[in-house]
Amino acid sequence: MSDSDNTADRTADRTADKLVGIVLVSHSAAVAASVAELATGLAGGGTTVPVAPAGGTLDGGLGTSAELISAAAASVDRGAGVAVLMDLGSAVLTVKALLAEGDELPGNTRLVDAPFVEGAVAAVVTASTGADLAAVEAAAAEAYTYRKA
Repeated sequence: MSDSDNTADRTADRTADKLVGIVLVSHSAAVAASVAELATGLAGGGTTVPVAPAGGTLDGGLGTSAELISAAAASVDRGAGVAVLMDLGSAVLTVKALLAEGDELPGNTRLVDAPFVEGAVAAVVTASTGADLAAVEAAAAEAYTYRKA
């Protein structure tokens, strides 16, 4: 392997370390995991974005869990920020409460107002380009404008 190949590998490693992390909060563990799988699958063969589902409750029921959300956010934090997308109202309230606590989520964590599925895909695809948190948030929010008919 040449020196230029090694340099390219180190640059790619540093870039991957600085990607925006994505947390997908759903009332259902299965829905959160499926949307994460869909979004990462549609991002193609580019840089792998850290994505974590945070669905359901600690006992596996329907609902949201502050503990699962906090753990998911910590697991995807690479220093470039964490974008959190939610499915329904009480998931939003749980994330807002965690943000208000101030120390429950990594610094530079943002609640992203976006449609859950389309926003997740847009966020993951945009983050895979190395975009910053503001660009990831904007791409996810823009998904509100997607027309289906």
